[in-house]
Amino acid sequence: MSKLALITGGAGNLGRAVVKKFYESGYRIVMSQEPGQKLDKAFLNDFPEVERHEVDVTHENDAERFVHHTIKTYERIDSAVLLVGGFAMGGIDDTNEDALDKMIRLNFKSAYFIARPIFKQMLLQESGNLIFIGARPALEPKAGRLTVAYALSKSLLFRLAEMLNAEGQAKNVNSTVIVPSVIDTPINRASMPTADFATWIKPEDLAETIYFVCSDTGMKWRETVLKVYNRA
Repeated sequence: MSKLALITGGAGNLGRAVVKKFYESGYRIVMSQEPGQKLDKAFLNDFPEVERHEVDVTHENDAERFVHHTIKTYERIDSAVLLVGGFAMGGIDDTNEDALDKMIRLNFKSAYFIARPIFKQMLLQESGNLIFIGARPALEPKAGRLTVAYALSKSLLFRLAEMLNAEGQAKNVNSTVIVPSVIDTPINRASMPTADFATWIKPEDLAETIYFVCSDTGMKWRETVLKVYNRA
């Protein structure tokens, strides 16, 4: 029986690369997309067997229903790649309660509400990989000073992964935070037109790293944080 990967944010730039890698590697894929989000024909034609759900994963009940439906249908989840998130500039002077709440909702709650029921299922099946996407500013205070809400919200993922690993290691359930530098996407190129794009990490290369961590070889990995910076 094919392994199953649950991927949130599968229609984004990184999401498409991750879906492609797991799909071409023989995984069954269940993915979430934003409610009302339209997918182009190329995506639909390239991945006809991918099961797609419109889910606002920042709402706990919606996220849990999505996960429970997947478990009921397929009985297990081998890998979960949690890609939903958001970015905002802003130093300490700009970071009020609304700014902080928005980033925590997009970057932490979107992952926590999905990870919680999946983790419980993986403990029962005694195997599984949870992949979170971290951020360099959450690790480096100098970089985070201009993105305070974003960096703080992403930093919570590191603590969550450590806690899950403390409980999951005995059951062969691994939680890994992949930390990219700058992902080479059209949006990032447009916002930083003078940057050296060759130093950035391509979505396809990041997807390869995520897939390796979820592979039989990567399952032996016991490092919570994996930095994928290229030359940036």
